[in-house]
Amino acid sequence: MARTLSTLAADLAAGRTTSATLVQEALARIDAPDGEGKLTFVKVQRDAALAAAEAMDKLRGAGLAPSPYAGIPISAKDLFDLAGQPTPAGSVVLADAAPAERDAPAIARLRRGGFVVVGRTNMTEFAFSGLGLNPHHGTPASPYDRAARRIPGGSSSGAAVSVADGMAFAGIGSDTGGSCRIPAALCGIVGYKPTAASVPREGVFPLSQTLDSIGPLANSVDCCRILHEIMSGTELSREVPGSLQGLRIAVPHTIALDGLDDHVAASFARALETLSKAGAIVSEQPFAGFTEVARINAKGGFAAAEAYAHHRALIAAKGEGYDPRVRVRVLRGSNQDAADYVELVQARAAFVAAMRTEVSAFDALAMPTVPTIAPTIAELTEDDEAYTRVNLAMLRNSTLINMMDGCAISLPMHRAGEAPAGLMLARAGGEDAALFAIAAAAEVALSKAR
Repeated sequence: MARTLSTLAADLAAGRTTSATLVQEALARIDAPDGEGKLTFVKVQRDAALAAAEAMDKLRGAGLAPSPYAGIPISAKDLFDLAGQPTPAGSVVLADAAPAERDAPAIARLRRGGFVVVGRTNMTEFAFSGLGLNPHHGTPASPYDRAARRIPGGSSSGAAVSVADGMAFAGIGSDTGGSCRIPAALCGIVGYKPTAASVPREGVFPLSQTLDSIGPLANSVDCCRILHEIMSGTELSREVPGSLQGLRIAVPHTIALDGLDDHVAASFARALETLSKAGAIVSEQPFAGFTEVARINAKGGFAAAEAYAHHRALIAAKGEGYDPRVRVRVLRGSNQDAADYVELVQARAAFVAAMRTEVSAFDALAMPTVPTIAPTIAELTEDDEAYTRVNLAMLRNSTLINMMDGCAISLPMHRAGEAPAGLMLARAGGEDAALFAIAAAAEVALSKAR
């Protein structure tokens, strides 16, 4: 069974392990000759991690550990500023960028709690895809059916694989349209997308300043809650139901259930049955407002417009160094003029307001995180049409929540030994505490049913 932050904290407090041991274990997995470490990490901070682990062990020995989690190794996506290092964001065009002067606030808060950053994880270049492919650094494979080398999901690809393979006990990622939840679903772990404004985004290379959010990928709901509380600087209220009894869970049948493959459909049906048996009142609902998302994003949406504003000078200078597929998506933003962008902002505001009203009639939404199991890396690398089609499919459900400014979590819903599949639970923005409570109860029910 995967170790959680709470069990690790208990082991550290009881002297059953040390930070040095945990970091050495993580580094050994990164270095394993038959492992994914070289593709998962773009930079390993070996000496710094070992030194930090030694320091945390001394502080704990003196009764001065900064938190119960001091000394636990985690990974950071390559778009976070880490003091003294450039922030390449999965690209090669920023290899000569000036080093960051300080850690991104989200990372700084984790370090103040004593977490040890073992390295920077691979990602889709500039976070602009839900697949996780990176032609510059290679692509780590999902832990399932590794001989076939299936995609890990993106853009926080390395973050997910680092956790799934035990190279870190949590990965810190970003989520603009699903980039924490998609790789979590395809790698069989938990991924959290918070209310966007709840975690500071300073010091994080942007994709869309409107939609970007900072979230964790880890081995349990509780792990994600712990990390979110630290990164947000807010202790979430726990005065919410601790079970599923009587909770109203709505399953949107508009868009979210289209095109499910047999495995995801069966896993989702089984998960809903499990939640119902645990006392939840599960019902399919239309949520016709979700059809508005495609119309709102018809010209590329916020990601294309805001990425283009950020990248246009860099593309003019170094465009040949970009992943061509990413460059094409960024350049879509040039098709929007100022009036288009103003209309986009207004349309999204109306959508957020309408969906908040509709969603608030229920305790949570439930849908598959992604509609299919992970395809192979090879088939998407070689086929532009397949790449585009699968990317849109992977992003489809998770993007609905980003557009409504909600919070969401992906939980494993597959049986042991099966292809990973994720159950996404979501609420309106600002309701992270209630969502964590519901997700924790769902996690218990799903684990008992496996």
